[in-house]
Amino acid sequence: MIMHIISLGHDVFKENNKLAAKNKEKFRKHDVFAVNVMGAIGSGKTTLIEEAIKSLQGKYRLAAIAGDVVADMDANRFAKLGIPTIPANTGKECHLDANIVNKSIERVNLKDIDILFMENVGNLICPADFDLGEDMRVVVVSVSEGDDIILKHPVVFKTVNLAIVNKTDIAEAVDADADKMVSDIEYLNPDIPVLKTSKKQKETVDAWIAEIEKAYLAKVGKKAWPVFMKTRPFPGGSSSFPAEDIKTIKFKYLRTLVGLLSCKCRAEAVMGALVA
Repeated sequence: MIMHIISLGHDVFKENNKLAAKNKEKFRKHDVFAVNVMGAIGSGKTTLIEEAIKSLQGKYRLAAIAGDVVADMDANRFAKLGIPTIPANTGKECHLDANIVNKSIERVNLKDIDILFMENVGNLICPADFDLGEDMRVVVVSVSEGDDIILKHPVVFKTVNLAIVNKTDIAEAVDADADKMVSDIEYLNPDIPVLKTSKKQKETVDAWIAEIEKAYLAKVGKKAWPVFMKTRPFPGGSSSFPAEDIKTIKFKYLRTLVGLLSCKCRAEAVMGALVA
């Protein structure tokens, strides 16, 4: 194997990791669950994120960073679903990095976000090397890329928490063996779940969404408030209560729980819970 090493006198990855650690701390401080979704162009990662948004937005507060070299088409697709979306154009870079993410999250209020989707730039090589500070790393690969694609790009599959073999409904048409692709991923990374998905098979998409929710709850579940505490129609057209009103609601909610746990389970206590 021939490898050409160029010394730049500057450790790009070290600097990126420092910024990634800062991003991770910001996410931790605000209980934001960040999901980095990687995959080649055409793998279907945008569609899978869209389906997750549609399913989860009634339960959690969502936002998205849409990474692309120049275009904002994916960002527009997420924005149309009604969530805060930041188009992150990378210019000549073939991946998101911690600095781009850091600048992107400055444009949103992390206090108002539960789950942040970060769609990486479309390829299977560069994104694997850059930590963004995420909680969950996902790689999506389509059967249309050929069933030998995994072993040709081993690094990214070794760095993720979840792998998805997508568009399985067309596997026969493109002469690809989806089961072989799953086996190849398991060979490279036997400790992660591997899903086979197709937009045309709802139960497979539901499995992808369930993995997100399970991982989110594992991080912040014990501190997560019921969704009605986070987003409720507010007079004037706002989709959520101002911060001070949320605090008031949470106080009422806790006060009600204390009353119930103190065995004051009379009808008026239950009515009080409903009114609060």
